[in-house]
Amino acid sequence: MLKVNIIKAKDPAEAGKLAADIFQEVMTNNPNCVLGLATGSTPLPLYRELIAREKAGVLNFSTVRSANLDEYKGLAPDHPQSYRYFMQDNLFDHISIDPANTIVPDGLATDAEAMCAEYEKKIEAMGGVDIQLLGIGHDGHIGFNEPCDHFPVATHEVELEEITRQANKRFFDSIDDVPTAAYTMGIGTVMAARKVLLMATGKDKAEIVYKSFFGPVTPQVPASILQFHSDVTVIVDEAAASLLPL
Repeated sequence: MLKVNIIKAKDPAEAGKLAADIFQEVMTNNPNCVLGLATGSTPLPLYRELIAREKAGVLNFSTVRSANLDEYKGLAPDHPQSYRYFMQDNLFDHISIDPANTIVPDGLATDAEAMCAEYEKKIEAMGGVDIQLLGIGHDGHIGFNEPCDHFPVATHEVELEEITRQANKRFFDSIDDVPTAAYTMGIGTVMAARKVLLMATGKDKAEIVYKSFFGPVTPQVPASILQFHSDVTVIVDEAAASLLPL
């Protein structure tokens, strides 16, 4: 029996509001909570809603901490396509969160292995992630955990699949500018979060959402491991839910 809680929204804007409700509950219950955050176009409606709620006095980010899922290898924090830049531009610069309380993997790390190990220690020192936000790739990747023959445990460096680079090409001048590697939380790091919230919108995500939550658990579909998490909510719009037996 499927344990995953699937919520259907009519469109991406409503999906963002429903996701914000879940974030608000976590933040209200624990003002010092740790938010695991994601980048990409899917969470943008959520981030806009969180900003609006703080401006309205409903939320307060001043004591909240955050840890991001991933970062491109080789991009500086101020590079317009780095995930640190994305987070500043789309969320952090507009809320009261203390910049010192936001961590993102270091894309310019000279010792990748040491940086990844240190990132795990930082999350542990925060007390772990209270709610981990996820998107999902067309191949089922979460973070940059690509399909492979096992579920990677901890934060690590990963070579990006061509399908992922092509999907992200729209953010760069050309495919040649898209990094070939990234750093990402491992599947074990994601699964250690107390609560997981995955958002998927658009018809192009319908098939992979179905495979992830109604198909077999396999590292060839990394998101399928979430079937084993004890507290997962999936928010899909009508298009992404079109193949689900709901």
